[in-house]
Amino acid sequence: MSISVTATPAAGQGQEGLVRDRLDRPLRDLRLSVIEACNFRCPYCMPADDVPADYGFDAATRLSFDQIETLVRAFVRLGMRKLRLTGGEPLLRRDLPALVERLARIDGVEDIALTTNGVLLPRHAAALRAAGLDRVTISLDALDPELFRTLSGGRGEVAQALAGIEAARAAGFPVIKLNCVVQRGVNEHQVLPLVERFRDSGMVLRFIEYMDVGTCNHWRREGVVPSAELRDAIHARWPLQALDPHYRGEVADRYGFLDGRGEIGFVSSVSAPFCGDCHRARVSADGHVYTCLFAGDGHDLRAALAGGEDALVERLAAIWSTRADRYSEIRGEAGGSRRHVEMFLVGG
Repeated sequence: MSISVTATPAAGQGQEGLVRDRLDRPLRDLRLSVIEACNFRCPYCMPADDVPADYGFDAATRLSFDQIETLVRAFVRLGMRKLRLTGGEPLLRRDLPALVERLARIDGVEDIALTTNGVLLPRHAAALRAAGLDRVTISLDALDPELFRTLSGGRGEVAQALAGIEAARAAGFPVIKLNCVVQRGVNEHQVLPLVERFRDSGMVLRFIEYMDVGTCNHWRREGVVPSAELRDAIHARWPLQALDPHYRGEVADRYGFLDGRGEIGFVSSVSAPFCGDCHRARVSADGHVYTCLFAGDGHDLRAALAGGEDALVERLAAIWSTRADRYSEIRGEAGGSRRHVEMFLVGG
């Protein structure tokens, strides 16, 4: 088997080589789950009827901080520059700021972000920012208190999420993004109130199409609200203009308000797939790498981890060089019976 690795390092980045997959896509981003447990039971991710209340709290199955640091160093050697910590709910991982501080010291890691439901941020935001966390993304699927409670599986209050958002602002994060997964007949009526509340806040609100990640959410295409429909509804109220992406392969399409009062984004994996520029890998808390959000199976990295950083680099390069995933582009061909990894294992 031939592994496609460019030997010339990028200047000043401590980069050993760029590995490319079979569609010539580099490895740039890593979504790293630090815990499988969550304090919410959102129906589109971790429904209470399908996931036990104590799921994911067994520390024995998780990678240690030492293993995580080795893992990130190996990914950096293959070209990864952006790291996102996910879960489950990553703030449930004990001593998370200490891990962030270790990862922020790795030469080549240019950006560390965190995705969270926000309710624990008042307790941890300042420490995470001081440790070197660059950005935070907070899930917010509704402003209506009763609907928010329902969408959290009866475990969260919108006031807690809003307090988390304010804690992130107070901690000085320069970039705060708010993610809303929109489902037809569930929360599409919350879109305009969310825009009205946050469009002049300095934060970036992003609307995400309801995706068929995992199997326990019993996804149906009828539940998808296409981004174009949302964009048109928002534009009718607050005129928008398209903005250039920050970089090639950016997940969200960017739009700015014509009156200059901020921007919003749309993630359109169902209606407008962006597989061709996907350069993201995902690692679960138990050490399996998934080369696609919609993958059915992962590759166990624990044996390679035991062999040290060089062995892990070789293993990851072999995995990535054979990658040809483009599920969102071929969703219609895949049929409805394909099994996908659950979102709460790889953090979306």
